[in-house]
Amino acid sequence: MKGGRVFVEAINRNRSFSGRPPPSPSQILLMDQSERYCYNPILRWNPQVEEYFSKAYGPEAFSRISKALTRPSCYSCIRVNTLRTTTESIIEKILEIQHEKKLQDALKNLHTNDDKSVEISESVNSFTSETSPVFKCQIPGLDYVVFIQGSGPHDIQYDYQQDRPPKEVIVSRKCAEAVLRGAQVYVPGILACSAHVEKGDKVAVSVGVEQPGRNGEWATGITRGIVLQGLKTDPQYIERDGLYIGQGVTALSRAGIFRDLSGLGVDMTDRVFRLTSFNDVLKGDIFLQNLPSIITAHVLDPQQGERILDMCAAPGGKTTAIASLMKDKGEVIAVDRSHNKVLEIHNLAAELGLNSITAYKLDALKAVHRNKLNGTVTQSSGEDKINQTSQHAESASFVNGKFSSPTTEDNKIYDEKTKKGPYTSKAELRKQIRRMKNGPGKNQMTGGRVNKCEGFSPNSFDRVLLDAPCSALGLRPRLFAAEETIESLRRHGKYQQRMFDQAVQLVRSGGVIVYSTCTINPGENEALVRYALDTYKFLSLAEQHPRIGGPGLVGLYESSDGYFEEWLKPGEEDLVQRFDPSGPHDTIGFFIAKFNVGPKEA
Repeated sequence: MKGGRVFVEAINRNRSFSGRPPPSPSQILLMDQSERYCYNPILRWNPQVEEYFSKAYGPEAFSRISKALTRPSCYSCIRVNTLRTTTESIIEKILEIQHEKKLQDALKNLHTNDDKSVEISESVNSFTSETSPVFKCQIPGLDYVVFIQGSGPHDIQYDYQQDRPPKEVIVSRKCAEAVLRGAQVYVPGILACSAHVEKGDKVAVSVGVEQPGRNGEWATGITRGIVLQGLKTDPQYIERDGLYIGQGVTALSRAGIFRDLSGLGVDMTDRVFRLTSFNDVLKGDIFLQNLPSIITAHVLDPQQGERILDMCAAPGGKTTAIASLMKDKGEVIAVDRSHNKVLEIHNLAAELGLNSITAYKLDALKAVHRNKLNGTVTQSSGEDKINQTSQHAESASFVNGKFSSPTTEDNKIYDEKTKKGPYTSKAELRKQIRRMKNGPGKNQMTGGRVNKCEGFSPNSFDRVLLDAPCSALGLRPRLFAAEETIESLRRHGKYQQRMFDQAVQLVRSGGVIVYSTCTINPGENEALVRYALDTYKFLSLAEQHPRIGGPGLVGLYESSDGYFEEWLKPGEEDLVQRFDPSGPHDTIGFFIAKFNVGPKEA
């Protein structure tokens, strides 16, 4: 690293003033290594996108946003299912869980650090709600929201010495982003590993981030299973400087890591960011959700007995939040074009015990029934036509609130020990691991029946939530952003306008539309608001409650290629909420706009 050498040269130049001798070669090595084995990522953007955002926010503000995006929020936010339990009860249970985990971690460290037994004992005994705070949200109306404070970034003491780098694994970017949020390292996410790694070894964990390749494409360029030597000839050796996210203990040997298809690969014991994981914790009683998403449901202000549409509902977080605010009294329609995502909504609603939610498979761009749009109602009852579709529908069943397919001779797993069951080829196993990593495609539905809808009547909903598919450039932590181009950002904006057109037709006069995204792109946020107000004169921006986000962007943008984009006008900025990831609330990047619907023209 150049930084260490520059530092040494500066010391030599000023030696006559400080009187201190220059550092030894071993000290220089430690300076270089400390700069390498740390977490200090730089988010890469497409140059045109970076120029666009710099003009929108200002260079300094955009630099702060970029840095904030590389880090997770230093707290977890959970929504309590008050139809089943209370906030106070959940806080008490979480404190018990944290105390138990702290004790387990201390005992684990005790086996490897006998000389630290007194220190570990004192650490466990000193555990209180103050040392690991769990507290109720103080925003009016959000007393069912609980925050669990995390910490970071922490300096990790990696086991490196002169001429002996630490054993190491490289994980994929998506795996690393999950680990930064509190997850473990699982086998599918590991790309490379040092030689002679055995089960129980301590390893440093670094990240392989996409790099520019031929034809403008981006790829990690790391062949899975490659051996790391700790030398500059290792893949992405220089690029991984400042991309170390912690260290852990291997759950498998090197051979096992690249032989197995699933399972725990590295048990993270020391993390750059320490956040509580809530995977399979208090299921049915809590739901892990970003604060702006919870606020979006509040801004919609659903009332008991109303008919409400969530246009792009998967995985169902906002849908279930809406139903909870209505005390499960009313009708919440949730749609998504993916079969499997509709199943997710069904399962989540069942898990939380909500009965007012009905989920349909429907493309939001076709949400208005075409015959009804033209004034021709094909059914005298006025009900929307629904077709029952399924994958293996004749064998699927609904058990304990979840869809499942019974075991048959075709899907039994081959047992290596008994040599019974159908044999699965290695090619099929590789296909299965790809599905585990990428999720089942549209032709590999997970089974279970879903309702397929042909659309809804115009003016048939009291309120509509459009949490639109977007570039997701506000989600954090994010270690790579260069895949988005100016052209792709503009396409997102056009796609969202088409969805908004559907929402306007479906909501009744006197109703409400709430539009939200999880991106920092003004072209998908303020530009959509401008389009809505200029296109539909009966729409007006409404005040939002609660309000903790900042104002929107006022003005316009004109690019060198003549592309013109108009944002908010003066006086409109305080009627929207923009959540800045570098702001004081430490949230994801998010945007909310609320529209009142006046009398529609004939």
